[in-house]
Amino acid sequence: MSDEVSDRARVIPLRAQPVRPDAPEPAVREPLWRDLVGEVLRRERLAQERTLRDVADAARISLPYLSEIERGRKEASSEVLAAAAHALGLGLGDLLSLTHGELARQTGPARRTAPAPQHREPYNGLCLVA
Repeated sequence: MSDEVSDRARVIPLRAQPVRPDAPEPAVREPLWRDLVGEVLRRERLAQERTLRDVADAARISLPYLSEIERGRKEASSEVLAAAAHALGLGLGDLLSLTHGELARQTGPARRTAPAPQHREPYNGLCLVA
């Protein structure tokens, strides 16, 4: 009982290719907040030439958990983010501001593929004019 082995490898693309050449490109996925926060924390830590252990100890969080936060694998609570920020000499507002800047950089006008949806229904609420 012998099976013939093909000389050709079966290629499975990681991203689906458009079926038609005139098909539109898929929309760009917006980055996740946890990925951006992790990038900012790692960038700040490396800029200070500090180790994960040093920052984790100063923040009183476990080293593996801080590592997962930096890699965007965990959605950290505001308390944990504040502790990590303070360990780096930042306030929580500083961390959020830096993360917002990273979000704006990664999703700037050139990266937007579709306009924001417009609210088409008339507004039936109260409007105060001074």
